[in-house]
Amino acid sequence: MLRRTLLRNGALAALAGSLWRGSCEPAGVSPAARTTPAGPQAPYGPLRPPNTDGLALPEGFSSRVVARTGRKVAGLRWHPAPDGGACFPDGDGWIYVSNSEVPVVGGASALRFGADGRVREAYRILSGTDVNCAGGATPWRTWLSCEEVERGRVFECDPYGTRSARPRLAMGRFKHEAAACDPEHEVVYLTEDEPDGCFYRFTPTDWGDLTEGRLEVLCGEGREVRWRKVPQPAALHQQTRHQVEQARHFNGGEGCYFSGGVCYFTTKGDNKVWAYDAERSTLEVIYDRHSPLTGVDNITGTPAGDLFVAEDGGNMEINVITPERLVVPFLRLDGHGRSEITGPAFSPDGTRLYFSSQRGRSGVREGTDGHTFEVTGPFRAASG
Repeated sequence: MLRRTLLRNGALAALAGSLWRGSCEPAGVSPAARTTPAGPQAPYGPLRPPNTDGLALPEGFSSRVVARTGRKVAGLRWHPAPDGGACFPDGDGWIYVSNSEVPVVGGASALRFGADGRVREAYRILSGTDVNCAGGATPWRTWLSCEEVERGRVFECDPYGTRSARPRLAMGRFKHEAAACDPEHEVVYLTEDEPDGCFYRFTPTDWGDLTEGRLEVLCGEGREVRWRKVPQPAALHQQTRHQVEQARHFNGGEGCYFSGGVCYFTTKGDNKVWAYDAERSTLEVIYDRHSPLTGVDNITGTPAGDLFVAEDGGNMEINVITPERLVVPFLRLDGHGRSEITGPAFSPDGTRLYFSSQRGRSGVREGTDGHTFEVTGPFRAASG
């Protein structure tokens, strides 16, 4: 059973639980993260030399490329600029969904894996949308795909490919980045990728139905924070982030991940990782450095309490922030220096990590060389 993360006096409650609930479960870490060399004291040990995929991984881990932009996988031509992603259970297998961060035809695609790890099927779950960046999974097993454009929308998609995607306009029209569900308080947290962006929460009228509800913005400059209602979430002329005078502004909101009563989110403009304690309405910075983690972006976690934070640029790493407040590289991708790492997500059993190199080795902004990877190995299990 998951236990609430405590951010009081730097204490941390160990977290446990089933990973299959997706982005609305696991992970926990206390403030004042510190760095350590990736030696024996690190959770997975030092990185080995890069393998044939260009991935430097710890001992015991292996990788493969499961999809590449422009190439067919299970009959589907994989989309350009793969970005935010999530995994969902599917019988004896699982599904990985991935956004496409390109204009006009962005949308999202899905890979259906069998129990043996082979891709059984690939298909589109969203089409004709604009610059779909990150998003988040819901407890009722849908995917929230977010448009990172002026007056962007959130689309609720069916990862199983049976129902059409629907826009959720009550969640606001702004430059959406990521979303994370809080099933304890029945709200969805949202980040905004602007230099003066805001951090939002959406409370649906009925939990499980995002058609209607109340959008609020985080306010307050200190540790103690509060929420104020956004008067016109879909206003044509007044930006959402400028409608509430007391709103707190963040420099480039990026990834967003909820676990154990805490919503973690990143801000790329100042390279920080934040932790909002929903029970106490407090806000902490848990990472505020420029080494080893640079260009903080997408974020996910594990039942062991580890946060996995991907870099946009930097030296193309995914770093782990452990419950012991250590920050260490988990993997490094060589030969993709003009790209960014996107869409980290764990399979339901926690043994496989999926992510993409959005622009691949070519570095072309349109993402015509995107690589989607799978890393398999002995990820730490939940404690307790």
